[in-house]
Amino acid sequence: MAAMPDKMHSTPPAFCEGIQYYGEPWPDFERLAARPAIAEGAKAVADPTAPEAVYQTLLMADALRYVTLQVCGSKGSGHPGGFASSAEAYAALVMLGHTNIVTEVGHHAPGFYSAMFLDGSLEEMGIRTMADMMARFRERHGLLGHLSGAIPGLLAPAGPLGQGQHFAMAGALLHPGTLFPVTIGDGGMGEPYVLNAIMHFHTAYPQVSNFLPVLIWNGYSQEHHSMVSRWSNAEMIAYWAGHGFDEVVLVDAKTFDDSGQDGDYVDATRFSFGQRMAFMRAVLEGMDYAAKSALSGKLTAFVVKQLKGAGVHTLGAKSHNLYPADTLDAAHIKAGLERRALPPEAWTIVRANFSRAGGGPAVKTVVTEHVLPIPPLGAFPVKEYAKGEKVVPSTAMGELVAWVGRQDPRFVVTNADGNEASGMKNINDALKIRHPTADPLYNQAPTGQVYEPLNEDACAGLAAGLALFGSRALWLSYESFAINGWPIVQTVTQAMAELRRRTPSIVCMFTAGALEQGRNGWTHQRPEIENYIAAQMRNGNVYLLFPCDANVIQAAYEYATQSYNKGMVIVASKSPLPVYLSMDEARAAVDKGATILYESTAGARGTVVFAVTGDMILLPVFAAKDRLEAEGWRVRIVAVVNPRRLYRPTDIAWETVAEPDNAFMDDDHFNALFDGDVLLAVSGGPSAALEPVLLRSRAAKRDTFAWKRGETTASPQEIMDYNGLTAEAMAQRVAALAA
Repeated sequence: MAAMPDKMHSTPPAFCEGIQYYGEPWPDFERLAARPAIAEGAKAVADPTAPEAVYQTLLMADALRYVTLQVCGSKGSGHPGGFASSAEAYAALVMLGHTNIVTEVGHHAPGFYSAMFLDGSLEEMGIRTMADMMARFRERHGLLGHLSGAIPGLLAPAGPLGQGQHFAMAGALLHPGTLFPVTIGDGGMGEPYVLNAIMHFHTAYPQVSNFLPVLIWNGYSQEHHSMVSRWSNAEMIAYWAGHGFDEVVLVDAKTFDDSGQDGDYVDATRFSFGQRMAFMRAVLEGMDYAAKSALSGKLTAFVVKQLKGAGVHTLGAKSHNLYPADTLDAAHIKAGLERRALPPEAWTIVRANFSRAGGGPAVKTVVTEHVLPIPPLGAFPVKEYAKGEKVVPSTAMGELVAWVGRQDPRFVVTNADGNEASGMKNINDALKIRHPTADPLYNQAPTGQVYEPLNEDACAGLAAGLALFGSRALWLSYESFAINGWPIVQTVTQAMAELRRRTPSIVCMFTAGALEQGRNGWTHQRPEIENYIAAQMRNGNVYLLFPCDANVIQAAYEYATQSYNKGMVIVASKSPLPVYLSMDEARAAVDKGATILYESTAGARGTVVFAVTGDMILLPVFAAKDRLEAEGWRVRIVAVVNPRRLYRPTDIAWETVAEPDNAFMDDDHFNALFDGDVLLAVSGGPSAALEPVLLRSRAAKRDTFAWKRGETTASPQEIMDYNGLTAEAMAQRVAALAA
């Protein structure tokens, strides 16, 4: 994109093609907009109190509102209202040079896209004019309805509420000295996890304050008043202070209202021009103070209080979403655009400031537009256990996790329930739990690499955020509780599928407690998340790994850690279990997808094939093998370690994702593993991960054994009995199928 001239002109710049309405110059335009407030070669305004800076920040805010409303109106779809009430705050951040902005609110997407259009970043995807933007908005290969980190210049996705703060904290941790603002909507403030996550992070990383929550307090959520809409300003400040914030800067538009608006929430665009400038100055100066405070070591928040929909087509929750009737021809949309219309000279000034802020268009300058250098790992120091030896799989993996942490100082392990409870105390021994209280008895140290908030959302969020931003991380959880944190991992994995850069995969390990947690009962026996993740395997970049022993889990972790742009989930037990495969066999099993653990040498009645996901569940399978061999059957036990490899290429959207992987087991190798007279697909959890085996198997007689539900029991054997996962039941099923 060519450099913007400092001299203004009256001809609309080329990028304005498609803009429907132009307005008259604002009062004092020739003096206060004679040249861009961000000088050529500068990254921000020199003086945020200068009238020129305030004036041009207000121009930017209205430009954002205009583009947001017109692009939504072009499709009669999208969400303009929430971002509209944030326009002054967003513009202030940009004019101050802080462009590494993320959001918790997916509904602010049109506004964020408008910012990327105005700074020129969208030219990277062929969007050069307003007409281009309207054509590509909410279309495939265009600007999807909610934020994606694949859009040039945008750092992270936004969809489910309550996630954006994790990206801001991950960015702040990885990039000291750079500010990461995160806009948060008050519609999501009825949930506690946003500030809960920030509070724990600040306790663990007190020196990392270079992220700035920016609350858009507009009184409404998607369809009704927000749950915090009746709070006073003092109550809102106290809420943030109660979560550890040292500074809370609150700018209330009501303070500046000279238009006689009713209610606590007002639309600043209805003020006299002088009062609009006064409000804008308060926001710009307040944001400058908040940014400097955050960068100086204080946990700081900025709150802008302004009515939802300020400056667009309507107000309150009714401004949230456009419907098919809300087209550019509709009177209220037309009127909203005409109110915000700017003269051609203003668009020139806005583009110049946007393209200079932060050192250039966001697509060239924000941290996620570049691959983050990470230390090379080299060969993993795996420990090969002898076949037949009983070893705890999770502990074997823990040794490698500790090694990765020693090689990579930025590597973080997160776990809500505690590593020690999962048989992975060796991680804590080596890397230490990050805690302000140093205590060697509990492996606590203020500089530890193990992050343990008692909140799966916070655990998953930081790990996923670090991975998306280019660093290595590992989320550990019981599979029973992982569902509480999975949504952000799903969001990040989908984002990784779309990224234009390489980033380390998000790696998770879920302790398969369903068969182990008998005394704890059904609260700890919820493996159903495996079905959720199994369904995602068809996405193209999601892998569900079932190591069958301590050697295979090491191979699985090595495989996952060395991958890019994928979601890698390992499910394994914390009990001593037999080792079935050598290290070479383990690596081959992970790479190929499945391997034979055992095969009879003879059997006159035919062949029974067990296709098994899991490790502890192999105990009744091997017991069933003994029964069946005694009855004259030949038995083959196949460990399904990496079921994604067992799908057919046409089953998986592998070609649609970044870092595509088209390695699938061919028919000859598949049939060599799974051909038999009877096939039993067996899982200690639910059955969905065995879908590829059942899809491709040629066995006419086949069935499944899988998890049903939890119950309090005294032993793994009893919970397996309760779920019908017994050797006797398996042998009886074979007899029934063969009859």
